[in-house]
Amino acid sequence: MNNGIIREDEKRRIIVIGAGASGMMAAGRAAEMGTQVLLLEKTPAPGQKILISGKTRCNLTNIKDISDFIDMYGPNGRFLHRAFHRFFREDLLEFFERYSVETKVERGGRIFPVSDNAGDVVRAFRMYLDKLGVNIYHHKKAERILVKDGHVTGVLTESEEYPSRAVILATGGATYPSTGSTGDGYRMAESIGHSITRLRPALVPLVVKEISLARAMQGVSLRNVRLTAFRCPAVAVDPSLTPDRDFGRGIKNKRPHGLVVESRMGEMMMTHFGIGGPVTLLMSLAIVDALEQGPVSVSIDLKPALDRNRLRDRVQRDFDRFSKRRYRQILKELLPEKMIDPFVSLTGILPDKWGSQINGEERERLINLLKSLRFNIKRPLPMSSAIVTAGGVCLKEIDPRTLSSGLIEGLYFCGEVMDIDADTGGYNLQAAFSTGYLAGESAADYVRK
Repeated sequence: MNNGIIREDEKRRIIVIGAGASGMMAAGRAAEMGTQVLLLEKTPAPGQKILISGKTRCNLTNIKDISDFIDMYGPNGRFLHRAFHRFFREDLLEFFERYSVETKVERGGRIFPVSDNAGDVVRAFRMYLDKLGVNIYHHKKAERILVKDGHVTGVLTESEEYPSRAVILATGGATYPSTGSTGDGYRMAESIGHSITRLRPALVPLVVKEISLARAMQGVSLRNVRLTAFRCPAVAVDPSLTPDRDFGRGIKNKRPHGLVVESRMGEMMMTHFGIGGPVTLLMSLAIVDALEQGPVSVSIDLKPALDRNRLRDRVQRDFDRFSKRRYRQILKELLPEKMIDPFVSLTGILPDKWGSQINGEERERLINLLKSLRFNIKRPLPMSSAIVTAGGVCLKEIDPRTLSSGLIEGLYFCGEVMDIDADTGGYNLQAAFSTGYLAGESAADYVRK
């Protein structure tokens, strides 16, 4: 505090807490508008989570149009209209082009740096902030946002107090704590009166109750399978209710039977604790929320391209064609190696039984299992294993036009600290960049006025 004397420029500066994607964008945009900006980061360097995003390749955004983009955030997506109209994909790509980061489009409309190097994204932001004279203080953990008479007055760190006219809270969520995202922002916001919508892990692998069965199939990667989650125990699942089309957040299909939580076709993986992989992650938040209401199970259709009649014909052809082979050998035509012994056990058919000896009732047992391999979901992995935090500062207390607090004058929010999350595909980072831009601009307007 400079020996207890607060300079006038310190009173009028903006402090951004957190040098992640949204925080760096907010700091840069506020500085662009002519305000003094101090960026506080508790880790040794900015952009720690960016460096590991997209498996270190950094999925920046997506080619979807704005209406489909907003659908990917569920009901809370409407909150982002103003931020996206102020700064969206074209603006973002132009920003990176300005700092020599070329981009490319990949499967699913995902946009990455041509270099496949997330470090280039962080370097672009460092150049941006350096050019604008943003002061970045590393190893500075913010402890509290200082408020007097309903107005922001500064930030208290572990070592000193920094006066300011406005504060932008950009601390991220509570996932990947090694990158600095440890939920500090939720605590700080709640301490000055903001409500926190319940925090849950999103884009997270799931633990099953049938742990021995999962462990027996550990490492198996399944492609082009349909995963369906049901609001009931596994034993009560009716496979006939499995949709023939994807259903879930961001998908504009007719809602299936009420017992169906979500259903998606894609890739998944069996793990030592349960299930993981892309399609599992996409469905995980809906399953986590459904678990709050009661039991949830999943059904895996291993042969979704074949209806039951066509699968029956296929299986019977295999039994006829390989009539002199043992059951266990015949299963190699249908399943990955590590799934064969579990299927032998689950179907109750002797592994050495000849194909010609397998009867119709046994064949139906195998078909039922191929069309509906079931697990009871026990819980998600902990927040530290999730990609994104669902929940956060309640959106009803934030003005979507400016991202300003409705409770504290001079306080702004951006990024994952707010109750906004989306599926994988570049949506979460685009929301961080867009809300950071709007928050920085709005805070600068407030300070200048």
